[in-house]
Amino acid sequence: VQLVESGGGLVQPGGSLRLSCAASGFTFSNQPMTWARQAPDKGLEWLSVIHINGSADYADSMGGRLTISRDNAKNMVYLEMNNLKPEDTAVYYCAVDDPDAPIRDAMRVRGFTTVQEMSRTGYDYWGPGTQVTVSS
Repeated sequence: VQLVESGGGLVQPGGSLRLSCAASGFTFSNQPMTWARQAPDKGLEWLSVIHINGSADYADSMGGRLTISRDNAKNMVYLEMNNLKPEDTAVYYCAVDDPDAPIRDAMRVRGFTTVQEMSRTGYDYWGPGTQVTVSS
């Protein structure tokens, strides 16, 4: 399994970005996919999941500023972010989710705060991340 994020960079407050995640090594269309982020000196934060039927869930804290999508023909998952704020500065990760034990629930219930912690407990498939910096 390989996941590679791209699309990060420096953006001004109020701007938008579209992050991409290229997936390989598994049957992409059969897996839900999640985006999460880790800001400097903060724990891992779940952002969004897109299910295999294309439906999506979002973190309430993002205030409707996110849109997740997937292209099963290209094995790609995307995260569009609008009205970016300096507090959105973080490393953004995509991950293969588990429909029976969702990453969001695992993070909430078990208190995982890093990708490394999650990888040690069976959530093995994460990309290396892409840096997003929101600054004027």
